[in-house]
Amino acid sequence: MSTNLAEILPAAFREHPIDCALILGSGWGDALAPEMVHAVVPYTDLPDFGAASVVGHKGELLLMTLAGRRVVVFSGRRHYYEGCPIEQVVYPIRLLKALGVKTLLITNAAGGINANFRAGDLMVLTDHMNLTGVNPLRGPHDSEWCTRFPDMSHVYDPELSQILLDQGGETMRQGVYVFSPGPSYETPAEIRAYRTLGADAVGMSTVPEAIMAHAGGIRVAALSCITNMAAGLHSTTLVHEEVLAESESAKPRMAALLKAFVANCPKG
Repeated sequence: MSTNLAEILPAAFREHPIDCALILGSGWGDALAPEMVHAVVPYTDLPDFGAASVVGHKGELLLMTLAGRRVVVFSGRRHYYEGCPIEQVVYPIRLLKALGVKTLLITNAAGGINANFRAGDLMVLTDHMNLTGVNPLRGPHDSEWCTRFPDMSHVYDPELSQILLDQGGETMRQGVYVFSPGPSYETPAEIRAYRTLGADAVGMSTVPEAIMAHAGGIRVAALSCITNMAAGLHSTTLVHEEVLAESESAKPRMAALLKAFVANCPKG
Protein backbone atom coordinates (compact mmCIF):
# COMPACT_ATOMS: atom_id res chain seq x y z
CA MET A 1 0.00 0.00 0.00
CA SER A 2 2.74 2.45 0.96
CA THR A 3 4.68 2.04 -2.29
CA ASN A 4 1.58 2.49 -4.41
CA LEU A 5 0.61 5.60 -2.43
CA ALA A 6 3.98 7.25 -3.03
CA GLU A 7 3.76 6.47 -6.74
CA ILE A 8 0.88 8.93 -7.19
CA LEU A 9 3.32 11.83 -6.70
CA PRO A 10 5.69 13.38 -9.25
CA ALA A 11 9.05 11.63 -9.44
CA ALA A 12 10.77 14.60 -7.76
CA PHE A 13 9.31 13.48 -4.42
CA ARG A 14 11.18 10.17 -4.66
CA GLU A 15 14.47 11.23 -6.21
CA HIS A 16 16.22 12.15 -2.95
CA PRO A 17 15.62 11.41 0.76
CA ILE A 18 13.31 13.86 2.52
CA ASP A 19 14.69 15.50 5.66
CA CYS A 20 11.37 16.39 7.31
CA ALA A 21 7.75 17.34 6.71
CA LEU A 22 5.44 20.16 7.77
CA ILE A 23 1.64 20.25 8.06
CA LEU A 24 0.61 23.91 8.12
CA GLY A 25 -2.65 24.97 9.79
CA SER A 26 -4.71 28.17 9.64
CA GLY A 27 -2.58 31.19 8.85
CA TRP A 28 0.68 29.24 8.59
CA GLY A 29 0.57 28.57 4.85
CA ASP A 30 2.37 31.77 3.83
CA ALA A 31 4.93 31.65 6.65
CA LEU A 32 7.63 30.08 4.50
CA ALA A 33 10.30 31.50 2.23
CA PRO A 34 11.83 28.47 0.51
CA GLU A 35 15.01 28.70 -1.52
CA MET A 36 13.35 26.57 -4.19
CA VAL A 37 10.03 24.83 -4.84
CA HIS A 38 10.56 21.59 -6.76
CA ALA A 39 6.95 20.42 -7.15
CA VAL A 40 3.40 21.53 -6.32
CA VAL A 41 0.45 19.12 -6.21
CA PRO A 42 -3.08 20.44 -5.55
CA TYR A 43 -4.98 18.38 -3.01
CA THR A 44 -7.62 17.76 -5.64
CA ASP A 45 -5.02 15.69 -7.52
CA LEU A 46 -4.47 13.39 -4.53
CA PRO A 47 -6.87 10.43 -4.66
CA ASP A 48 -8.94 9.94 -1.49
CA PHE A 49 -7.92 13.32 -0.02
CA GLY A 50 -9.83 16.20 -1.63
CA ALA A 51 -9.72 19.97 -1.56
CA ALA A 52 -9.31 21.97 1.65
CA SER A 53 -12.55 23.87 2.22
CA VAL A 54 -11.54 26.32 4.98
CA VAL A 55 -10.35 29.89 4.43
CA GLY A 56 -6.65 30.13 5.28
CA HIS A 57 -5.84 26.64 3.93
CA LYS A 58 -4.36 26.68 0.42
CA GLY A 59 -4.73 22.98 -0.22
CA GLU A 60 -1.36 22.26 -1.84
CA LEU A 61 1.34 19.65 -1.32
CA LEU A 62 4.79 21.09 -1.96
CA LEU A 63 8.29 19.71 -2.24
CA MET A 64 10.80 22.43 -1.44
CA THR A 65 14.26 23.30 -0.28
CA LEU A 66 14.07 25.26 2.96
CA ALA A 67 17.11 26.13 5.09
CA GLY A 68 19.11 23.91 2.77
CA ARG A 69 16.96 20.86 3.60
CA ARG A 70 14.57 18.86 1.45
CA VAL A 71 11.10 19.32 2.92
CA VAL A 72 7.58 18.11 2.12
CA VAL A 73 4.91 20.64 3.08
CA PHE A 74 1.15 20.23 3.35
CA SER A 75 -0.10 23.81 3.02
CA GLY A 76 -3.48 23.45 4.67
CA ARG A 77 -5.29 20.39 6.01
CA ARG A 78 -8.60 18.57 6.05
CA HIS A 79 -10.61 18.84 9.29
CA TYR A 80 -12.95 16.31 10.83
CA TYR A 81 -15.62 19.02 11.11
CA GLU A 82 -15.73 19.34 7.32
CA GLY A 83 -17.68 16.10 7.34
CA CYS A 84 -14.97 13.97 5.80
CA PRO A 85 -14.07 10.62 7.35
CA ILE A 86 -11.12 10.52 9.72
CA GLU A 87 -9.19 8.56 7.05
CA GLN A 88 -9.07 11.73 4.94
CA VAL A 89 -7.88 13.82 7.88
CA VAL A 90 -4.86 11.55 8.42
CA TYR A 91 -4.24 10.83 4.72
CA PRO A 92 -1.11 13.07 4.79
CA ILE A 93 0.44 10.81 7.42
CA ARG A 94 0.04 7.70 5.29
CA LEU A 95 1.56 9.56 2.36
CA LEU A 96 4.51 10.74 4.45
CA LYS A 97 5.06 7.22 5.73
CA ALA A 98 5.09 5.96 2.15
CA LEU A 99 7.75 8.56 1.31
CA GLY A 100 9.92 7.41 4.20
CA VAL A 101 9.58 10.62 6.21
CA LYS A 102 10.82 10.24 9.79
CA THR A 103 10.29 13.75 11.23
CA LEU A 104 7.11 15.85 11.22
CA LEU A 105 6.16 19.28 12.55
CA ILE A 106 2.41 19.96 12.78
CA THR A 107 1.13 23.52 13.22
CA ASN A 108 -2.25 25.01 14.07
CA ALA A 109 -4.11 28.07 15.26
CA ALA A 110 -5.53 27.66 18.76
CA GLY A 111 -7.54 29.42 21.42
CA GLY A 112 -5.72 30.22 24.63
CA ILE A 113 -7.02 28.71 27.87
CA ASN A 114 -4.04 29.38 30.13
CA ALA A 115 -4.63 32.78 31.74
CA ASN A 116 -0.97 33.70 31.23
CA PHE A 117 -1.23 33.34 27.45
CA ARG A 118 -1.89 36.20 25.06
CA ALA A 119 -2.95 36.37 21.42
CA GLY A 120 0.16 36.06 19.26
CA ASP A 121 1.97 33.64 21.57
CA LEU A 122 3.51 30.50 20.10
CA MET A 123 3.07 27.30 22.12
CA VAL A 124 4.98 24.03 21.82
CA LEU A 125 2.70 21.09 22.53
CA THR A 126 3.88 18.89 25.40
CA ASP A 127 0.79 16.65 25.38
CA HIS A 128 -2.82 16.60 24.25
CA MET A 129 -6.31 15.61 25.34
CA ASN A 130 -8.65 13.87 22.94
CA LEU A 131 -12.14 14.00 24.43
CA THR A 132 -13.95 13.59 21.11
CA GLY A 133 -14.13 9.81 20.91
CA VAL A 134 -12.51 10.08 17.46
CA ASN A 135 -9.35 8.03 16.92
CA PRO A 136 -7.74 7.42 13.50
CA LEU A 137 -6.56 3.96 14.60
CA ARG A 138 -10.10 2.74 15.20
CA GLY A 139 -11.28 -0.06 12.91
CA PRO A 140 -9.57 -3.09 11.39
CA HIS A 141 -6.04 -3.36 12.71
CA ASP A 142 -3.18 -2.61 10.31
CA SER A 143 -0.34 -4.65 11.80
CA GLU A 144 2.16 -3.10 9.36
CA TRP A 145 1.39 0.34 10.74
CA CYS A 146 1.62 -0.18 14.50
CA THR A 147 0.77 -2.50 17.38
CA ARG A 148 -2.93 -2.76 18.21
CA PHE A 149 -2.48 -0.66 21.36
CA PRO A 150 0.36 1.83 20.72
CA ASP A 151 1.82 3.70 23.69
CA MET A 152 0.96 7.42 23.78
CA SER A 153 3.16 8.48 26.70
CA HIS A 154 5.38 10.68 24.52
CA VAL A 155 3.46 11.62 21.39
CA TYR A 156 5.41 14.88 21.05
CA ASP A 157 9.09 14.07 20.76
CA PRO A 158 11.12 15.80 23.53
CA GLU A 159 14.19 16.34 21.34
CA LEU A 160 12.18 17.94 18.53
CA SER A 161 10.19 20.02 21.00
CA GLN A 162 13.42 21.26 22.56
CA ILE A 163 14.59 22.49 19.15
CA LEU A 164 11.50 24.70 18.98
CA LEU A 165 12.00 25.96 22.52
CA ASP A 166 15.68 26.71 21.94
CA GLN A 167 15.06 28.51 18.66
CA GLY A 168 11.98 30.38 19.87
CA GLY A 169 13.63 32.03 22.84
CA GLU A 170 12.27 32.99 26.23
CA THR A 171 8.86 34.02 24.92
CA MET A 172 7.97 30.50 23.77
CA ARG A 173 5.10 28.86 25.62
CA GLN A 174 4.60 25.18 26.39
CA GLY A 175 1.34 23.44 27.13
CA VAL A 176 -1.35 20.83 26.71
CA TYR A 177 -3.64 21.10 23.68
CA VAL A 178 -7.21 19.83 23.79
CA PHE A 179 -8.81 18.60 20.55
CA SER A 180 -12.33 19.91 19.96
CA PRO A 181 -14.29 18.50 16.99
CA GLY A 182 -15.78 21.87 15.93
CA PRO A 183 -16.84 23.64 13.85
CA SER A 184 -18.62 25.63 16.56
CA TYR A 185 -16.32 27.24 19.07
CA GLU A 186 -16.39 25.91 22.60
CA THR A 187 -18.76 27.24 25.25
CA PRO A 188 -17.46 29.08 28.33
CA ALA A 189 -18.51 26.07 30.44
CA GLU A 190 -16.47 23.74 28.25
CA ILE A 191 -13.44 26.02 28.50
CA ARG A 192 -13.74 26.08 32.30
CA ALA A 193 -13.84 22.27 32.27
CA TYR A 194 -10.81 22.02 29.98
CA ARG A 195 -8.87 24.42 32.19
CA THR A 196 -9.73 22.36 35.27
CA LEU A 197 -8.45 19.26 33.46
CA GLY A 198 -5.13 20.98 32.74
CA ALA A 199 -5.47 22.21 29.15
CA ASP A 200 -3.59 25.32 28.03
CA ALA A 201 -5.02 25.73 24.52
CA VAL A 202 -7.84 24.36 22.38
CA GLY A 203 -8.19 23.72 18.66
CA MET A 204 -9.91 21.64 16.00
CA SER A 205 -6.99 19.75 14.46
CA THR A 206 -3.53 18.24 14.98
CA VAL A 207 -4.40 15.43 17.38
CA PRO A 208 -5.60 12.87 14.78
CA GLU A 209 -2.48 13.48 12.69
CA ALA A 210 -0.22 13.30 15.74
CA ILE A 211 -1.75 10.02 16.93
CA MET A 212 -1.40 8.46 13.50
CA ALA A 213 2.16 9.65 12.95
CA HIS A 214 3.41 8.64 16.38
CA ALA A 215 1.81 5.21 16.10
CA GLY A 216 3.47 4.79 12.71
CA GLY A 217 6.95 5.55 14.01
CA ILE A 218 7.21 9.14 12.74
CA ARG A 219 8.73 11.56 15.25
CA VAL A 220 6.31 14.42 15.92
CA ALA A 221 6.52 17.98 17.20
CA ALA A 222 3.60 20.40 17.20
CA LEU A 223 3.27 24.15 17.45
CA SER A 224 0.25 26.37 18.08
CA CYS A 225 -0.20 30.05 17.32
CA ILE A 226 -2.51 31.38 20.04
CA THR A 227 -4.76 33.57 17.90
CA ASN A 228 -7.38 34.45 20.52
CA MET A 229 -8.40 33.71 24.07
CA ALA A 230 -11.08 31.04 24.33
CA ALA A 231 -14.77 31.62 25.11
CA GLY A 232 -15.47 33.25 28.45
CA LEU A 233 -11.92 34.64 28.74
CA HIS A 234 -12.58 37.85 26.80
CA SER A 235 -15.54 40.02 25.90
CA THR A 236 -15.43 39.86 22.10
CA THR A 237 -17.24 37.47 19.76
CA LEU A 238 -15.10 34.64 18.37
CA VAL A 239 -14.77 34.76 14.57
CA HIS A 240 -12.45 32.95 12.14
CA GLU A 241 -11.31 36.27 10.67
CA GLU A 242 -9.72 37.08 14.03
CA VAL A 243 -7.75 33.84 13.84
CA LEU A 244 -6.38 34.74 10.40
CA ALA A 245 -5.61 38.33 11.37
CA GLU A 246 -3.64 37.32 14.45
CA SER A 247 -1.77 34.69 12.45
CA GLU A 248 -0.83 37.39 9.96
CA SER A 249 0.57 39.55 12.77
CA ALA A 250 2.61 36.64 14.13
CA LYS A 251 3.84 35.55 10.70
CA PRO A 252 7.44 36.85 10.99
CA ARG A 253 7.98 34.84 14.19
CA MET A 254 6.23 31.83 12.70
CA ALA A 255 8.39 31.96 9.56
CA ALA A 256 11.63 32.29 11.52
CA LEU A 257 10.72 29.41 13.82
CA LEU A 258 9.73 27.06 10.99
CA LYS A 259 12.99 27.73 9.18
CA ALA A 260 15.02 27.27 12.37
CA PHE A 261 13.28 23.99 13.10
CA VAL A 262 13.94 22.65 9.62
CA ALA A 263 17.59 23.73 9.79
CA ASN A 264 18.17 22.02 13.14
CA CYS A 265 16.00 18.90 13.00
CA PRO A 266 17.79 15.55 12.63
CA LYS A 267 18.12 14.15 9.13
CA GLY A 268 16.16 11.07 8.16
